[in-house]
Amino acid sequence: MSIINSQFDPPITAVRRIVAMAIAEDLEPNADVTSNLLDIECQTRVNLNARQSGILAGSLCFNETFYQIDPTVEVNFLFKDGDRFNDGQTIATIAGNFSKVLTAERTALNFLSHLSGVATLTDLYCQRAKRGNDKVRVLDTRKTTPGLRALEKAAVRAGGGVNHRGNLSEAVLIKDNHLGGIAVGEAVSIARLRWPGKMIEVECDNLEQVQSAVDSNATVVMLDNMNFEDILSSVDLVKKYNETSSAKILVEVSGGVSLDTIEKLASSKCDLISVGAITHSAQIVDFGLDLIG
Repeated sequence: MSIINSQFDPPITAVRRIVAMAIAEDLEPNADVTSNLLDIECQTRVNLNARQSGILAGSLCFNETFYQIDPTVEVNFLFKDGDRFNDGQTIATIAGNFSKVLTAERTALNFLSHLSGVATLTDLYCQRAKRGNDKVRVLDTRKTTPGLRALEKAAVRAGGGVNHRGNLSEAVLIKDNHLGGIAVGEAVSIARLRWPGKMIEVECDNLEQVQSAVDSNATVVMLDNMNFEDILSSVDLVKKYNETSSAKILVEVSGGVSLDTIEKLASSKCDLISVGAITHSAQIVDFGLDLIG
């Protein structure tokens, strides 16, 4: 299970591919007809300024956008991904061909604004969760923008969260719909034989399923949309099992988690809380490019 990852940058191959697609979306079929009105020799220097506070993420995509438009444009970041910044601060400086800078501007800002929004919301969820339990970890989900998952999961890490499975092949997650065709114990047993070493997680919506997952020695028990009293009972059940077992089971709380509820959920002493909202509902952070002089 990819719970811990200290790297804030997504894979460079993914960045290059996604940025190229975004640029093509902006430039096909006739390139930037407006910026082509400018003198081709004209140079400029601009500041990337924050128009609100937040956590930075997406600098690699920002850099790559300018590089693909014109590799001679110089981008110098004064902050790194994961850094906290304030409204009005200069985040980076950009210097190069005026028309090329303007061509890259919106695509680069779109990446930075969206990914910094994910990091900023993740940070807020992490802060609220740690009020209830300073050891709990906030996870993302697969509720990501199609095609942008690698970028958004990197932004989650920049915001202090950690990543759940990246795709369907990375781990076994036995959900309620799967259990319509197979029992918990049988599913865990088959998964362990077929994919030794992979995380095996079981989604549970009642105490009976939690007991079955524990009896099967799953890696993680996910408590999905349970009421708080059942969450407490489930955590207690798993912790008692862990006291006498060498293979420790983690408890994850999931389903409808909000900023208003995460502190209480964390106080249950669960290990993990997964939050779809940090990727699917993050508001952008506002940045702007301002001419120098």
